[in-house]
Amino acid sequence: MKRKVMIDQAKVRVLLLESIHPDAVSRLEAEGYQVESLRNALDEAELIERLPGVHLLGIRSKTQVTAKALEAADSLVAIGAFCIGTDQIDLGTASRAGVAVFNAPFSNTRSVVELALAEIIAMTRRLTEKNNLMHEGVWDKAAVGSHEVRGRRLGIVGYGNIGTQLSVLAENLGMHVSFYDTADKLALGNAQRCASLDELLEQSDVVTLHVDGRPGNAGFFGTEQLAKMKPGAIFLNLSRGIVVDHGSLRDALTSGHLAGAAVDVFPTEPKGRGDEFVSELRGLPNVILTPHIGGSTEEAQADIGDFVANKLTHFIQEGNTTLSVNLPSVALPAQSGTSRIVHVHTNMPGVLAQVNSILAEHHVNVEGQLLSTRGEYGYLITDIGGSFSSEVLDKLQGMSQTVRLRVLS
Repeated sequence: MKRKVMIDQAKVRVLLLESIHPDAVSRLEAEGYQVESLRNALDEAELIERLPGVHLLGIRSKTQVTAKALEAADSLVAIGAFCIGTDQIDLGTASRAGVAVFNAPFSNTRSVVELALAEIIAMTRRLTEKNNLMHEGVWDKAAVGSHEVRGRRLGIVGYGNIGTQLSVLAENLGMHVSFYDTADKLALGNAQRCASLDELLEQSDVVTLHVDGRPGNAGFFGTEQLAKMKPGAIFLNLSRGIVVDHGSLRDALTSGHLAGAAVDVFPTEPKGRGDEFVSELRGLPNVILTPHIGGSTEEAQADIGDFVANKLTHFIQEGNTTLSVNLPSVALPAQSGTSRIVHVHTNMPGVLAQVNSILAEHHVNVEGQLLSTRGEYGYLITDIGGSFSSEVLDKLQGMSQTVRLRVLS
């Protein structure tokens, strides 16, 4: 999949899917790029049909960028995930093709946290059930089963950007916080780290999942874990749909073991707005179902649109990979009057010496250079003063370690 790419900045083609915020469209169009923005996700066959000739692809969480799709993407240089997660992208194949992947790891954190807190309060107070009864004309003024969140224990599974911010705000509401994470994380405030998931489940009045969607997390939370939760506890999943067994969750709710649940993500989700939603959790009065809107506030989507679009623009124009999730992070300030060669290669000893030997052999003057490696791959930016021949590029492209070569001017 070795490729050499020279992109005319005035002819950059961008494909944005899943109703990405207009701010992203405006930002990319301001650079003169040709932007096509679609409302819905695309399946693999539809994506393969549309990708040829596209330089930048923007998606959210529903579109699966598979190895087959990437193989069909003859001009693709970068993918923007306008969301937190990137498990919907085959990162290994993207790296082997030298395609950079960017996401927005922080922009919608507050929106997800606020939704979680709103749902915790709503379920603890049984607001959804009271609301439904009122719409049916039933006046049920009773305190039975309704509680304050103050003094109750919140168990957070996954103590990353969202989990830590939720921890802080929940404490400000007077909740006690426990958390469990497979990585070694610093507890914020008075939060208590649990040595095991079982410990957290057994002591928490509310359990909320904030884990990623890596394949190893599929089916992570099922009958065994639900059974270990406290009777009358509340369960939330605002992370990834594949991590929870929804059949087991329904059983725990209908049996009365759990008092309620809030679910924002599902194993299978409709492709677009207005499509039918199918789930075994529909129709349960003590369940809040939302259509994957944890990060869907106008503020968050505008921030994400601007953040990811800026990353894509800087990558196209300068080759900078700061905060790329799959390629080494390199940022070299642009210099006027130079040409920039970006070299993605397999991480092997001697690559830099070989590149510089080719440049020296052709009397090419290096004005600036920066190399970084990450796992199997290296990323080299070289700024060149003056002109150089196509033979230089051919020799760099012909190196056995070369994955992708880009020329920026």
